[in-house]
Amino acid sequence: MKALVTGSAGFIGSTLTEKLLKDNNQVVGIDCFIDYYPRELKEKNVEPFINHPNFTFIEKNILDMNLKELLKDVDYIFHQAAQAGVRASWGKSFGIYSDNNILGTQKLLEAAKESSIEKFIYASSSSVYGDTDQLPMKETNKLQPVSPYGVSKLAAENLCYLYYKNFKVPIISLRYFTVFGERQRPDMAFHIFIKAILKGNTLTIFGDGKQSRNFTHVDDIVQANILASESPVRGEIFNIGGDGKRVVLNDAISLMEKLIGKKAKRNYQNKVRGDVKHTSADCSKAKSMLNYRPVVDFEEGLKREIEFLKDFYHN
Repeated sequence: MKALVTGSAGFIGSTLTEKLLKDNNQVVGIDCFIDYYPRELKEKNVEPFINHPNFTFIEKNILDMNLKELLKDVDYIFHQAAQAGVRASWGKSFGIYSDNNILGTQKLLEAAKESSIEKFIYASSSSVYGDTDQLPMKETNKLQPVSPYGVSKLAAENLCYLYYKNFKVPIISLRYFTVFGERQRPDMAFHIFIKAILKGNTLTIFGDGKQSRNFTHVDDIVQANILASESPVRGEIFNIGGDGKRVVLNDAISLMEKLIGKKAKRNYQNKVRGDVKHTSADCSKAKSMLNYRPVVDFEEGLKREIEFLKDFYHN
């Protein structure tokens, strides 16, 4: 098959691209290297496959492309590109989120409606749920995001559904729950914490550290994307979470200390606007309809990320 992966130099996009190429698919990757974090980190992400004979890389923003032409011979779209970051999405920055997360998705859907693609997989987020006491979170929960980022992801998710409903674009939306693992973005908590412990620096923890998350290893996210592309299901939304256990942040840091063999210097600060207290994914719908089964448990995934970052920072 021929796949288009948007955001192909990012954390999830590069991991997905590498897997698709290993499975003998042709891949067109698009990334515009938004300056949210250093370009060299993204370049390192694509190093393992940039010269692969089945890979074509386009450095461009999808807002500036002739997408109709691009999709002529594409079978599958994996739309991973987005402006990331809950904390950075307030105020003047929101225009970046509305352009890249909402308008970019709409432009891709508009091109897809006139193509013959077999599946359009949209990368959504657990942030669409916001702060809720309804745990574990089910796809039928009330959606009330508490950050502009969450609002932008939900808006794009709604666009995906209306293009399915009105134009039969073969959409599936996957709501990712706190993804971690190798190549994780440098602004994400685990990357920050592991780097700080390795280098003996102080960890800044927003809140009391008692917040909890359903962490999902990037390999399980990739698995979910591939299962969704192969499934006959269309027009559905699925939670994609980890092994089902909710992990308290303080406990996660303690496990990092144990695996690295060094104590963390912890500095607790005030909670940040837009951060939710708890997330927990009910993945029963994805299990029954996509046959999704997370295989990387939390400790194993953390070990892999630590080893990757040890090598990355030459500790």
